[in-house]
Amino acid sequence: MSLHEPRCVGLTGGIGCGKSTVARLFEAQGARIIDTDAIAHQLTQPGGLAIAAILAGFGADYLTPEGAMDRNKMRRRVFADRDAKSKLENILHPMILEISKIHINQYVTLSPYVILMAPLLLECPDFLKLVQRVLLVNCTEQHQISRVMQRSGIDESQIRAIIALQMPATERLARADDIIQNDGTIDDLENQISSLHQHYLNNNYLTAS
Repeated sequence: MSLHEPRCVGLTGGIGCGKSTVARLFEAQGARIIDTDAIAHQLTQPGGLAIAAILAGFGADYLTPEGAMDRNKMRRRVFADRDAKSKLENILHPMILEISKIHINQYVTLSPYVILMAPLLLECPDFLKLVQRVLLVNCTEQHQISRVMQRSGIDESQIRAIIALQMPATERLARADDIIQNDGTIDDLENQISSLHQHYLNNNYLTAS
């Protein structure tokens, strides 16, 4: 990797594993964060770039009265219908990918490295091409369930259904370059991130695979 190539770490993990918390802690260390979920929210707000395609693909029933994508209704649809999930991903992923590329090129000049936070990183080869390392946030399934219930109010059966549709934790662990185990205290999490931050500051560490 030349000095002019983006130095980018892909941050991923299952629902409720603590990706957002980890990203905030890396940001405090000086890394720039690109949040693909936040990009998706922008694309699906009223007037967002994805709204016309969502309207054409799913109909007005999947938009709120204000013109945003109805996230709750769409979530129920895509978790019950794999074809609908693929259709939505085919609308959103190319847009998210292009915006992510722009942000990476902007941020790499402003910080020692960039964190691309992408829940579906390992399922999406095009996103994997943007990163030099894959950092997995992992935790027990019970921690996943309790965190999601606390933050979102989704019931346990629905959370388990979401987990079942995601890549198995064993496969994520096997494919990750770096792992943060997020079952302990915030101090333990901060220590893990501080250690990885020092590795990522090494110019020879973030090499293209």
